[in-house]
Amino acid sequence: MFLYNVTLIVEDSVVEEWLSWMEEIHLPKIMATGKFISHKSWRIIDSPNEGVTYSYQFFFEELEGYVEYMNIFDPVFQIEIKERYGDKVVSFTTIMQDVL
Repeated sequence: MFLYNVTLIVEDSVVEEWLSWMEEIHLPKIMATGKFISHKSWRIIDSPNEGVTYSYQFFFEELEGYVEYMNIFDPVFQIEIKERYGDKVVSFTTIMQDVL
């Protein structure tokens, strides 16, 4: 099992709108790609950053599907986020593999 983690720092001024957009539009689009088997959303409580920090975790079983997602879908989603939120949302990603 693998985990694609996206950590985002969201400026306070857009937090409510961000959460709505993520729940109603963006997360359903990501899941509709068929590349992930499930997802979880978390608010990070002890973040040292200004704004609100979230972790969106997407679970998958085969690296090939993740690579396809990153090559085909992620660039489009990144443009969409940048056009919608500009510098009010910044992110970084991590890939993890279950070892136990």
